[in-house]
Amino acid sequence: MTLSFRVNGAPLPLDLTHLIVAGWTGRDADAIAHHIAELAELGVPAPSDTPLYYRVSAPLLTDAPLIEAVGGASSGEVEPLIVEAEGKRYLGLASDHTDRALEAHSVAMSKQVCAKPCALELWEWDEVADRVEEIELESWIEEGGDWVPYQSGTIASIRPLTELIAGSRLSELAKDGPVAMLCGTFGAKGGVRPAAKFRMQMRDPKTGRSITHEYETRTLPEVA
Repeated sequence: MTLSFRVNGAPLPLDLTHLIVAGWTGRDADAIAHHIAELAELGVPAPSDTPLYYRVSAPLLTDAPLIEAVGGASSGEVEPLIVEAEGKRYLGLASDHTDRALEAHSVAMSKQVCAKPCALELWEWDEVADRVEEIELESWIEEGGDWVPYQSGTIASIRPLTELIAGSRLSELAKDGPVAMLCGTFGAKGGVRPAAKFRMQMRDPKTGRSITHEYETRTLPEVA
């Protein structure tokens, strides 16, 4: 499936060959422990190591405004997105939408069963590399008809993206064709929980430019 990305207004259509979801990528040990603890409340086992790199099906990355998930236990997480194609690197925005019920049994499987919504706008890596850790990420969920702040932080809260790129062997995989990686997130205000609508933003405080994306989740019946 072709994703019609844009870079500085120019089209960049890409057919991804590989998609990686990096997990447990917090830089601060206390922040990692907090995220592990909040997921433990949902029954998710602690990771065998940190960080971990989950390989998932490339077509899961989508710009669709509506995704579908079985049962009512899935939720999104705002994350920086790294894209590599034809020798160039880009920074984008995505949500690691995950089935939390399945996550309690297998994190790897839970990553595979949900679409990964993303914005189509990308920034050239070279344009932001010198200040990438200053870039701000935020998300909101719709609760009771209102948009409620859900996550907020900077990329500095996540392990250096270049470290994650190296650890995932992303550039090596890019020899097969365009690749992408979701790079992790930070804790949720009020705890991880599902919501029918999810909104996210990435903002460069130096230039004021931002990337936003919003999507809705339709719940499919969980038939026994």
